[in-house]
Amino acid sequence: MSVFSSSAARPWLLSGPALALFASLLVTPIVMTVLLSFREFSFYGGISDTLGLSNYIEILGDGYFYEIFLRTFLIALGTTVLCVLLGVPEAYFIHRMGPLWRSMMLLVVLGPLLISVVVRTLGWAILLGNKGVINDLLTRMELIERPLKMMYTSGGIVLALTHVMIPFMILAVWASLQRQDPDSERAAESLGAGPVTVFLRVVLPQCVPGILSGSLIVFSLSASAFATPAILGGRRVKVVSTTVYDEFLNTLNWPLGAAIAVLLLVSIMTIMVAWTRLVERRHGEALQ
Repeated sequence: MSVFSSSAARPWLLSGPALALFASLLVTPIVMTVLLSFREFSFYGGISDTLGLSNYIEILGDGYFYEIFLRTFLIALGTTVLCVLLGVPEAYFIHRMGPLWRSMMLLVVLGPLLISVVVRTLGWAILLGNKGVINDLLTRMELIERPLKMMYTSGGIVLALTHVMIPFMILAVWASLQRQDPDSERAAESLGAGPVTVFLRVVLPQCVPGILSGSLIVFSLSASAFATPAILGGRRVKVVSTTVYDEFLNTLNWPLGAAIAVLLLVSIMTIMVAWTRLVERRHGEALQ
């Protein structure tokens, strides 16, 4: 029997083109970035062929980079928390709607994804600016005497990122709710449980897989987001993505920028793996 016709080799042959495309478009750039991060750089000689750990030593030995990474992860964490608080109830309401209203609400949720992130962020800049819509309205109502500082702040970035990322949370939780048994809610109601108790004791535990997957998506995308922090944060609120951009295009120190990007990737993956194991263990203990 030929090797190519064997049942063991057939799945590999069928998935071979997709694996090759995946390797060429994703794995290869990551490997090249990792290799670039070990190169030496000088402002007069440029990038040399000498390999070393000088870029990582510079990053790990400078408190400036610690502050940038901490700010980045706090912004991502704040965005994730807001998406959970807003997205889980909204997904539950969509789940309880009739087919017609559910389709309309899903269209409303998916609608912003059809608009560029840059356009949506510019809209938030118009709203949050010192002479923006919100400050102008509050001033006309005589609720404030001077404009509120919302642009070029971490809070403004979190607010805009929440608007950008919340569809991913809603869709993840809604997909999880689709798999739950509707009779469990009716059984709880028949035993005298109120709507709040049913949601907290019956619905929410069954949403944990969706909340976990949605949180991982929102956190990873928020930590690596560039357009929103660059527009709303400017030069005052530096995050990791904008720092990498500056190293590549302003100072032309590509190896240092690559090292920062690699550390961001490793940090996000570490946090995601740790968070997944923690939530799955807690969820397993709760079900026992």
